[in-house]
Amino acid sequence: MVRRMLLGSQLRRLREARGITREAAGYSIRASESKISRMELGRVSFKTRDVEDLLTLYGITDEAERNSLLSLAREANVAGWWHSYSDVLPSWFPTYVGLEGAASLIRAYEVQFVHGLLQTEDYARAVVRRGMKGASEADVERRVALRLERQKYLVAENAPEYHIVLDEAALRRPYGDRAVMRGQLQHLIEISEHPNVRLQVMPFGFGGHSGESGAFTILSFPESDLSDVVYLEQLTSALYLDKHEDVAQYERALKELQQDSPGLDESRDLLRGLLQLS
Repeated sequence: MVRRMLLGSQLRRLREARGITREAAGYSIRASESKISRMELGRVSFKTRDVEDLLTLYGITDEAERNSLLSLAREANVAGWWHSYSDVLPSWFPTYVGLEGAASLIRAYEVQFVHGLLQTEDYARAVVRRGMKGASEADVERRVALRLERQKYLVAENAPEYHIVLDEAALRRPYGDRAVMRGQLQHLIEISEHPNVRLQVMPFGFGGHSGESGAFTILSFPESDLSDVVYLEQLTSALYLDKHEDVAQYERALKELQQDSPGLDESRDLLRGLLQLS
């Protein structure tokens, strides 16, 4: 997904530099203007022939530059490891997993339950069972396995920066039995010590705050050509927002949440307090 977005962004930059309309670009590859728009947004796969024809139209004759972009096109069409779990995932979620795995900074607010990247195996199993009522045990275990695989990002050599604000509601709402919740709270305390993790708790006592619209995640990428993406999960679909004005509004909301929440040490103390009560 990210490679498609990166290639699409570069194709858009080349087209605009030559003053060529989307309609003209579409005509050159026997496609519509909307197809060019979807390509430039990275929302469709790329045919090598189409990329070759567009590069020719945009005046890109240098072999090294052409080969670099064509190589990116081939890489963009390779399915990620998470596609093997597509049978137990909602249709919109593999896109998110691909974006998450490529992000250099992940910022999030969560209110319903602990964010997926921080869930213990037992807690994740309880959450998945609740969300996949009637699913076979095998399907539940495959979804849990995917969640645990995603968590490897946080401890990898090139781990992203991860800034999370957890509403106290997410920590008090039980998933699983008492032992599961105690294990989850202990895990949060431990992982909050990681240098790339910034974990804050928004306490009940604060009252109303800027997270009133619900949970969201902001993904930022190391490639300068790629805009940040806001991910909003809904009951039957998900939204991916990348317009600057939309992203900026969510960034402001998260910044306020971070400013209004207790600091890292105080948040860790809140977690310890909840652990003693559990």
